[in-house]
Amino acid sequence: MNDPDILKLAKEQEEYLIKMRRYFHMNPELSNKEFETRKTIISELEKMGVEYRLAAGTGLVAIIKGEKPGKHHLLRCDMDALPVKEDTDNLIQPKACVSQKPGVCHACGHDAHMAMMLTTIKVLSQAREQLKGTVYCCFEEGEEALDGYQHVLELVSEYPIDDCFALHVYNDMPAGKINLVSGPRMAGAVCFGVHVIGKSGHGSRPDLAKNPVIPASHIVCELDSALQNQMNAEETLTLSICVQKAGEIWNAIPDEAFFSGTSRYFSRPAGEKVLALIKKTCTNVADVHGCRVEFEPYTKVLMEPVINDQEVAEETAQKLTQMCGPQVLGEHGLWFASETFCKYLNKYPGALGFLGIANPDLGSGAAHHNSRFDVDESALLLGVCAELSFAYR
Repeated sequence: MNDPDILKLAKEQEEYLIKMRRYFHMNPELSNKEFETRKTIISELEKMGVEYRLAAGTGLVAIIKGEKPGKHHLLRCDMDALPVKEDTDNLIQPKACVSQKPGVCHACGHDAHMAMMLTTIKVLSQAREQLKGTVYCCFEEGEEALDGYQHVLELVSEYPIDDCFALHVYNDMPAGKINLVSGPRMAGAVCFGVHVIGKSGHGSRPDLAKNPVIPASHIVCELDSALQNQMNAEETLTLSICVQKAGEIWNAIPDEAFFSGTSRYFSRPAGEKVLALIKKTCTNVADVHGCRVEFEPYTKVLMEPVINDQEVAEETAQKLTQMCGPQVLGEHGLWFASETFCKYLNKYPGALGFLGIANPDLGSGAAHHNSRFDVDESALLLGVCAELSFAYR
């Protein structure tokens, strides 16, 4: 069976692909509560006669063994939806389907990810005779909560995984294109929450108090300067203060001020350096003003950057162009969002591809996590072909 035959099998499942995407879209479940979603996936796998194992929580792993010896490949998709009230329209017109659960919807494309994975599994199970080795298809719970990956990785740690691959639909790329290149692709995330502790007092006598608002304000301003002066100028990184709170009344100095935010970066060493610099700046500036700081437990490197392995990315892209033609490859820069797939890449060489789903004529292309988010379903077959290219390369 050659590439055209694999493509033919995939095309024959396009109706199934769209049907499953719409089912998942209309029946979303929040992070770590994907109980019915898992039941549906299990039902589909059993219809296909595919072996599977349940991870702790609500995730699972389907296992497809080829009839030829070869490597152990890992494919991964995510399962959870968001606490977002869905708009029935996309950017220009009514959507093909909408969530049936008020206040919950698939506004990041995980419904499409699951549908593509099931379709890929269906093709793999039909073409085992050409499959070299074993493919482990991971359905990860709680990606939005940033904690479900642990259960899946614990389960697959029992197997000798050689490499891994994932896709993320992307509103900033046109439908019919996929970006699959080596190097940094998605950002790592440092998160921080800082309490500046002072001493309360009357607003008329700041000398008798220790006003935490002043050092907190200085810290917020100093952080940008500290990063600019002490981080490598060639590093791509951002810093955002997203919350700042202090006091309740105009004439009373509060005991405490608080701020929180995030920094994004694209090299693994940069994360720890940014975190250390944030902590040092906060501590030193507060001390100058006679205050102290306490950090929230989430003040840490939350996610590492997604950095694609050159061999996996190039081999998969080459196989995909043989199957679908070179025109499907598209260019795109860095994506500053963070992804739990970085945890897989910390263990195994692998790659994550951006699958374009924007179509101005259809109205898809709204930002991720937006109530008008929608996908061009015709783009999803290319995603299936990319996953198959990884498995059959």
